[in-house]
Amino acid sequence: MPAIRFLSTDAPATLALSAAMLAALAPWAARAEEAAPLSPIVVTGRGLDDTPATPAYDVTEIGREVLTTSASGRIEDALSSIAGFQQFRRSDSRSANPSAQGVTLRALGGNASSRTLVLLDGVPVGNPFFGYIPLSALAPQRLGAVRVTRGGGSGAFGSGAVAGTIELTSAAPGTMGLLDGEALVNDRGETQAALTAAPTLGQGFLLASVQWDRGQGFWTTPKDQRVPASARAGYESWSAALRAVAPLSDTVEIQAAGLVYDDRRTLRFAGADSTSSGSQASLRLVGRGDWQFDALGYVQAQDFSNIVVSSTRFVPTLDQKKTPATGIGGKFELRPPVPEAHVLRLGTDVRVADGKLLETPVSTADGQITSIRRAGGRTSDLGFYAEDDWTLGTLTLTAGVRADRWTVRDGFYREVAASGAVMSDTRFADRSGWESNWRGGVVWRAAGGLRLRAAAYTGFRQPTPNELYRPFVVFPITTNANADLGNERLRGYEAGIDYEPSEAIALSLTAFDNRVRDAIANVTIDATTRQRQNVEAVRARGIEASAALRLGTVSFAGSLAWTDAEVQGKGASAGLDGMRPAQVPRLAASATLAWAPRADWRLAATLRHVGSQYEDDLETDILPAATTLDAYAEMPLAGRFSAILRAENLTDTRIVTRNQAGSMDLGTPRTVWAGLRVRLGR
Repeated sequence: MPAIRFLSTDAPATLALSAAMLAALAPWAARAEEAAPLSPIVVTGRGLDDTPATPAYDVTEIGREVLTTSASGRIEDALSSIAGFQQFRRSDSRSANPSAQGVTLRALGGNASSRTLVLLDGVPVGNPFFGYIPLSALAPQRLGAVRVTRGGGSGAFGSGAVAGTIELTSAAPGTMGLLDGEALVNDRGETQAALTAAPTLGQGFLLASVQWDRGQGFWTTPKDQRVPASARAGYESWSAALRAVAPLSDTVEIQAAGLVYDDRRTLRFAGADSTSSGSQASLRLVGRGDWQFDALGYVQAQDFSNIVVSSTRFVPTLDQKKTPATGIGGKFELRPPVPEAHVLRLGTDVRVADGKLLETPVSTADGQITSIRRAGGRTSDLGFYAEDDWTLGTLTLTAGVRADRWTVRDGFYREVAASGAVMSDTRFADRSGWESNWRGGVVWRAAGGLRLRAAAYTGFRQPTPNELYRPFVVFPITTNANADLGNERLRGYEAGIDYEPSEAIALSLTAFDNRVRDAIANVTIDATTRQRQNVEAVRARGIEASAALRLGTVSFAGSLAWTDAEVQGKGASAGLDGMRPAQVPRLAASATLAWAPRADWRLAATLRHVGSQYEDDLETDILPAATTLDAYAEMPLAGRFSAILRAENLTDTRIVTRNQAGSMDLGTPRTVWAGLRVRLGR
């Protein structure tokens, strides 16, 4: 595996910026500590509190205990406990191509771009060019909680929340203690290590975290399809995060954060290497006085590279050398003092994404570069929103509106032959427009822990620069970009019932009907060609159910999503009408049974089922259903140390992640981990 190096996206600069911000916070923390006897200060490290109408939408929360005790130790594994969560493919972030790591909810998938907005402490983390989520950089050990809102119930940055929103919140001393670290090795000799510390800093606190994973990987190619050029899915990834929170006054706190990461993988064939790297920094002010506010600004830089190897001659055929992308954005939300029955939110947010690719096709005959391709462009969104929650006894009403000014600019595609002759030089027309959207809901809190809710909403998503300008190849299929793609538009409805008669029981059931008009899909043109196109719509109707039970030291958590999803096609996509979107299962379910006799003991088993999926839009190649069993055990040793045993896919179920006319890739086989964990200050 290649050695770790600094990122081309200027990770040292990001670390220096983060360190400078942290140093700037120290005097404020010291002053706050001096003032503490006269004016107690509470620092949370979070944004503003939830509004009373948050439960009007289908919301599920994942606590730190679940996040840090999954069988794989990876964030996508923990998120899979929410039925309906899925990546574009079934592969995890060790064995998937990073550009295929789009995430979605409610069976509204069909391509590799995320239709779900993923936020880390309020900052969108999706790649600005591709839209994929850098999952390997989101270490569960540094998180305190995750909240998943399925459907279009989103306020700030709502332009990306077509299928829902996943909000990741960093840990704080109150949720993790002073230090949490672990180191493990598996039966293939692969290693995983993470260390997170959250010391107090005056009246504030600091979060510092590093994680490093490395391994030879497993065989993704079935044994009967391997050739001498076949290779294991080797990987090496690391990330580091710094975050500081300090009070500026008794009602205002400042939050500064930085993240850097690097991820390298080999997929299917020797030499088919990919990299995903990035860095980001953010600054946030949160005020909890009479005039509450949340002001956030961020900058991020990411890069991606990939070498495509021919599956017939087993030599490089395309070198996607680099895809540098930048994202700049922020938000400001104000909650003015209003009568007690109301909570009024007024806000604006902005995101600007810019990216370019450089790639060189390579002759399989002599290995010479045949041409040089460059493509890219810029998209932006400026949004304004207002929302009011109105509580009338046991009834809470909510209504909100958004207006978004979007632009697509500076799009181009240029290809120059190795001889210097210009083969293509296209500049695409700039576009812009306005989108208006709304959402509303009602919650009735009946007696005995019963809650009834209903909601309706609209939303939209811009196509990414990747969808607009970058073609890609998964041999033998070439998928072409489409600079004329329009925005996706959502309209959805849902109704649900929640029952929590005590802290030991929580039951939830939701029925929904969501429709994404002009959904972007990879549409088959001929046997070897697809193109990104806006199909008439993708409609998903179904039910989502969850249950959480705790009887003394034994707990159970389960969720289920059954979805009838179909493409509604007209015109060029008429042949897709009535078909299920690619990569979308009809049924997904998860159940975890755990026993925790003491705070430092945990034994758990998780059973997951994912129904059959189609590889392509024409339903010609199927990915069979898969049921897996995971296990986790933590047992105390001396002092603050614990022994950890983890087992992924304990029954060694065959998980097909790709199937193109019988050419297959496989997911994680049975994998057993063992290691140590240390926790201090709990």
